[in-house]
Amino acid sequence: MDKLIIATRRSQLALWQSEYIKAELKKFYPEMEVELQEFVTKGDKILDVPLAKIGGKGLFTKELEVAMLNGEAHLAVHSLKDVPTQFEDGLQLAAVTKRFDPRDAFLSNKYTSLDDLPKGAIVGTTSLRRRMALKLLRPDIELKDLRGNINTRIAKLNAGEYDAIILAATGLQKLGIEGEVKHFIPINTDKMIPSMGQATLGIETTTDPKIVELVSVLNDKDAHIESTIERDFVHKLEGGCQVPIGVKATIIDENSIRVQAIVGMPDGSEYIEEDITADIEDFEIIGQNLAQTFIDQGAKELLERAEKVAFK
Repeated sequence: MDKLIIATRRSQLALWQSEYIKAELKKFYPEMEVELQEFVTKGDKILDVPLAKIGGKGLFTKELEVAMLNGEAHLAVHSLKDVPTQFEDGLQLAAVTKRFDPRDAFLSNKYTSLDDLPKGAIVGTTSLRRRMALKLLRPDIELKDLRGNINTRIAKLNAGEYDAIILAATGLQKLGIEGEVKHFIPINTDKMIPSMGQATLGIETTTDPKIVELVSVLNDKDAHIESTIERDFVHKLEGGCQVPIGVKATIIDENSIRVQAIVGMPDGSEYIEEDITADIEDFEIIGQNLAQTFIDQGAKELLERAEKVAFK
């Protein structure tokens, strides 16, 4: 092949990620032409409704997948946390890249940390997972929906609509805009467990063997191991991208891996949490086995109730 077309969303972060993958591919295939084709997804269009209430899977991926199936593009670059655990026929996850900073981050112009917030402070987030974590950490604060791209969210914070907001640390770091707020504080995963695949890029392609082989050079072994566990955990629980599930696998050394996971109600009133260490050679079954432990404790019923509350 002499040309690859990458399907991408138009947001600043999505374009950064697609340009990053383009540059990585050019390192391996300097003679190949790599082109970006921009699309607008359903998740980009609906900005006045919390994602959980929109429902459905693939809010930020569907249009890109259609483009690939129609032959308009060869691959798509996603934030792996947005990628459903099941794929349409003819599509697959061909590679996952080296992980960036997986933590969530606290942003504020007034306060230095979550602990520093006064009672009743207004904190912006739409993620049900982050809502759950925040309510467990600070049940006295007020949560307010926050939609839009990164720049829009920061603008709302700077306009004084919120005392603080919570975003993925990696997005601000990639765009180099941490300095646009006074306080940018990444939150330890012991306090706020990230979503599956957070800070990893997922490269989705058609099942064409030539395309899969070309893209496979970008696959990172450690990210593959960690994301396999996280995605298997969510898949077994039948949880989508918008339900309150946190899961983070972290390689400790060549023999062992730590997995933190939490499932609960958006208001933090009920939750199930586990923190385990397992043999890394078992990574293909760790996520499924941990999910079964959660299921045995009533996790599926808990998630069903969480969805009903979220989708009201």
